[in-house]
Amino acid sequence: MTWTEKLARFDELVAMNPKLERKGKTMPYTSANGHMFSLLNKAGELGIRLSKESGEKFMEQYQTTRFKSHGAFMRGYVLIPEQLFDNMRLLSQYLEEAHQYVLSLDPK
Repeated sequence: MTWTEKLARFDELVAMNPKLERKGKTMPYTSANGHMFSLLNKAGELGIRLSKESGEKFMEQYQTTRFKSHGAFMRGYVLIPEQLFDNMRLLSQYLEEAHQYVLSLDPK
């Protein structure tokens, strides 16, 4: 998938939940309470922010790793495997879990 195709999928994913709004021009992301919880990096990789427990479970289940952007691992983020883009309903559930997680954090 090209970056443009991944961007279209990201936009589709965000649009599945009317409470969410896509932000960012060159680095699309979502945020709530001043905390980012999803990001599409320049390599076209999607990362979402989960609790430590959920993130570890996710990485084990999908044989993936932490999410990296600008050469650094982003704390609390997991790399979404490309095959999950084929299951937008499931991916939407993970995005909602990420949204709920950041809402549980103290606002910035």
